[in-house]
Amino acid sequence: MQRDLAAMSATEYDLVIVGGGITGASTAWDASLRGLKVALLEKDDFAHATTSGSSKLVHGGLRYLVNGELKLVRESLRERRIWENVAPHMVHPLPFVIPTYGWGMKGPIVLGLGLTLYDLLSFDRNWLSDDDKKLPGFRRLSKGKALDLVPSLKREGLTGAMVYYDCQMFAPERLCLECIEGAVECGADVANYAEVTGFTTEAAMGRGVKVTGVNVADEVTGAMHTIRGKVVVNAAGPWADKTMAMADETPARRLIRSKGIHIITRDLSGDHALAIQSAIGGHFFVIPWRGYTIIGTTDTVFEDDPDELGVTEKDIEDFLAVVNDGLPGLHLTREDVIHFYAGIRPLVDTTPQEVPDADGESAKEAEKDSYNASRAAEVYDHAPEEAIDGLISAIGGKWTTSRHLAEQVVDLALKKLGRTAKCETQCTPVYGGDMARLKTYVARAQKRHSYLAPDIVENLVNFYGSRIDEVLATADEKPGEREALLKRIAPGNPVIGVQVVHAVRHEMALHLDDVIFRRTGLGTLGNPGSSVVKQVAELMGRELGWDETALANEMSGTLRLFETIPGR
Repeated sequence: MQRDLAAMSATEYDLVIVGGGITGASTAWDASLRGLKVALLEKDDFAHATTSGSSKLVHGGLRYLVNGELKLVRESLRERRIWENVAPHMVHPLPFVIPTYGWGMKGPIVLGLGLTLYDLLSFDRNWLSDDDKKLPGFRRLSKGKALDLVPSLKREGLTGAMVYYDCQMFAPERLCLECIEGAVECGADVANYAEVTGFTTEAAMGRGVKVTGVNVADEVTGAMHTIRGKVVVNAAGPWADKTMAMADETPARRLIRSKGIHIITRDLSGDHALAIQSAIGGHFFVIPWRGYTIIGTTDTVFEDDPDELGVTEKDIEDFLAVVNDGLPGLHLTREDVIHFYAGIRPLVDTTPQEVPDADGESAKEAEKDSYNASRAAEVYDHAPEEAIDGLISAIGGKWTTSRHLAEQVVDLALKKLGRTAKCETQCTPVYGGDMARLKTYVARAQKRHSYLAPDIVENLVNFYGSRIDEVLATADEKPGEREALLKRIAPGNPVIGVQVVHAVRHEMALHLDDVIFRRTGLGTLGNPGSSVVKQVAELMGRELGWDETALANEMSGTLRLFETIPGR
């Protein structure tokens, strides 16, 4: 991928996409596969916000059954299977344990009925070519076996547990990037650090205006550009309403922003994830991930600017109280927290708008509830209600259903363009996903690259899938680089230097945190240490021409991201 906003400003696109998270990435991938000329613009780095701040799950949404959202559950379960098929190196089965208490709503009978329905709705879950990806139906555990598996469970009233299956992602930020790389391979042009500051419009026939493109500020050079497109898609996630407001100061659709924090700690549950209910804070997950455990997530309305998102010490303290209430045997303390991160869920606000009172707040605004708000998405055409033609907003939704949301967006865009083409993302491997059986592919790759340690090759397959040879080829691009770039960044860590250089030369990494967090995963399990951060910075600095001041600024900025923010 090469970044060239000047060239993009000289091109007219069928589709201009605002937002480089998974919704925008999936839309670019889908539209490019269908033959549209696509531009994608992201104001920060690709996948920098909600996409990477998730629980790493691809799941059907078992708890949505309680709200009667069978359509959303069925959609999610179908999409879970599709992600397993098209991204076999990224999406893997994960067994969940849910304890049962008493014989009422939290007991085995009610939960068993819910899981029976969940399995029925996922009737196609094993339509997969890789047997390792197939998901068994749920099963019940006795009280004794439940405690053997999870000794930290509350014992009072415990009647046993249920085991069911969902999936998790190895690296959501990489999967998002692979959708973007797939779009680029099909002819799309993309740019990160390119902030859309407004829309260009012209008078429409009849009434209103037609959006003809976007104004873009290049965060790297400071230059301004205009990118023209026949249809513009707002896929800005938590910023979607702010993007809509550029076209209409009082947009017809609003968002509820929900803040979710996660903590990472030592291995607590082995190969099983836990779904736990706390009396003081709703449900949370305990999820095994790369030899550690992710615990998440909170779900609180976030009314500040999404650019100001962070984790406070109070956030961690409050969440630990919830976790220790749900799993009293853990006795987790602040010292157990190795890392933490936050994300914002953009939820469609379905509450009726009311005229604000004297304090500027309506009764409905005060009653916002992010936990019980639907995770369903909306594809909104601004032409009928607001007389703004050529603008589509993709609002809300969840990681699992992002591909299907993109399909609906592109269907509408094609209709506006007067063209037809079938969606192919449900049966096309993502960039790096072209392999039959993952275990077989890993074994063959380790044999083919026997000059590298097996854990290095396995990590390369996890991150790049079937494209690992392209990454390793970067080590041969300049004379004398190969030996140095094939070395580990740090002892015991499978990441090697060529991944850093490849990220700069071919994956549009412009800042140190792009590589530490979103290209290599070096920082996703916590601070890898100043020496590792410095080594990565020096590799990037040689590629990007950083002087000592730039190098120091990049390092200090990245290291700050491992710290909590001041409480408000």
